[in-house]
Amino acid sequence: MIPVRHIHGIQKEPGLSESFSIRDIYHLLAGKDMVQELHRHDFFYILALKRGIGSHDIDFISYDVGDNSVFIMRPAQVHQLVLKAGSSGYLVQFRDEFYFPHDKVSKQLLRKACNINHYQLSSEGFQKLHALLTYIFQEYTDKQERYREVIKANMGIFFIELFRQYDSSPPGNISLYTQERLEAFLELLETHVLSHKQVSDYAAMLNLSVYQLNAVTKGTLGKTCSAIIDEYIILEAKRYLLATSNQVNQIAYHLGYEDASYFIRFFKKHTGYSPEAFRQNLI
Repeated sequence: MIPVRHIHGIQKEPGLSESFSIRDIYHLLAGKDMVQELHRHDFFYILALKRGIGSHDIDFISYDVGDNSVFIMRPAQVHQLVLKAGSSGYLVQFRDEFYFPHDKVSKQLLRKACNINHYQLSSEGFQKLHALLTYIFQEYTDKQERYREVIKANMGIFFIELFRQYDSSPPGNISLYTQERLEAFLELLETHVLSHKQVSDYAAMLNLSVYQLNAVTKGTLGKTCSAIIDEYIILEAKRYLLATSNQVNQIAYHLGYEDASYFIRFFKKHTGYSPEAFRQNLI
């Protein structure tokens, strides 16, 4: 299995919340390089680097770590990170129940932010984000009255400012209803894809017709619902092929395929490689 890290499992300081933390990167490194092997989290992850040297692979896409950069990951994504000593900035980690237990607006902000894993900003643009994180860090350190509310409010401002500095929104106006249906579909996909792979399954869960659900995904992501399901399955297969030593038939079974030969054909159709060839080529 791919190693899963938890917030409370990676913190050594006493008294830190298990649903939120912010750490100063320079002091966290303490003059040493950080080298992390492939793993995944059960929380959201923001790495904001004022100064950074290293490399960061997220779901098998490689990024150079540089100054004035922000990396954002949602739970279940896999990554490996090399961060050189002397890098500076903040590492923010939080669970969804901390940021948006019942708040649709906050949920939409976070979902939009996580659609992009790497943001490269100007020094002026990054400075605005860094100032917000410094304020959040101070609130978290001092823990004055209602500091959690202050942190949540400033996180919302952080995401809004991030979009202002790096606006990659698709053209055209997407209705709030369509955006909400898309988010609901993506959440269901993450939870049920191992047992439900048909578009009709998700349409039924959302009380939509197959035509309506396809209209939602085409209108927002430019893809059919079936294509998004297939992409998610392939990504999960790649995660297990590269992060575990499990045999192909074991991975196929984990992904919900009792017929390993069918899974192999499906994987090759979408990647051009058999699962074993993909594993050997990338390793």
